[in-house]
Amino acid sequence: MDLKLKEKKALVTGSSRGIGKEIAKSLSEEGCRVAINSRNQEQLNCIQKEIKSELSIVGDVTNLKDCEKISKEFLDFFGSIDILICNVGSGKSVNPGTETSEEWQKVMNVNFQSTTNIIQIFKEDLIKSKGTIICISSICGVETILGAPVTYSVSKSALNAYVNSISRPFGKNGVRINAITPGNILFEGSTWSDKIKSNPSSVNKMLEEEVPLGRLGNPQDISSLVCFLASPLSSFITGSIFNVDGGQLRS
Repeated sequence: MDLKLKEKKALVTGSSRGIGKEIAKSLSEEGCRVAINSRNQEQLNCIQKEIKSELSIVGDVTNLKDCEKISKEFLDFFGSIDILICNVGSGKSVNPGTETSEEWQKVMNVNFQSTTNIIQIFKEDLIKSKGTIICISSICGVETILGAPVTYSVSKSALNAYVNSISRPFGKNGVRINAITPGNILFEGSTWSDKIKSNPSSVNKMLEEEVPLGRLGNPQDISSLVCFLASPLSSFITGSIFNVDGGQLRS
């Protein structure tokens, strides 16, 4: 299927590994001109040729000034932007019930403001191009997942609410925004990679009891949907939250 993405200009934040890396690779394979981003230049250098990205930009999207730098480098190189993928996030936090004000601020910065910051900076450019935005969230923001950090769940819930709410004013300007909520995704260096190594039987038990499809997801499961949502074939879809979790959610 031709997704009609050839020559579209895309930025993927948090794309040095895992889901973000696979998204950047898939968009490139579909013919997009892709810029990758992370806080680590060495990591970006290692993968830029592998995924055929034209540009790598170092910057921390939790910092508004860094977002301005990212925007300038991207627009100086490409001239305009068509696709913005907001992938920065982290599930690392304190155990439920031990939250502090400092932890709330840290986790909200990583999982919520990392997205609102970069969207704010690119807003006018996305309006000019009638572009599309895709945010990578989590099923923890849709339903209470036992054992998940409360700070993480709340930050992803806020992200989902933002996507749904902001889609209305964005839509009036021809900009689409959607979110994908991955379930348990396995890749090298992921939490699930560590769990399989340390206690494979518990992982198998969880999959048998909680996931109807009986397996962990992989980054390609996410990147395939990203490519569709970024394409003109999904031109009537905005403000939606898409679960990619093997059927784990009950609601």
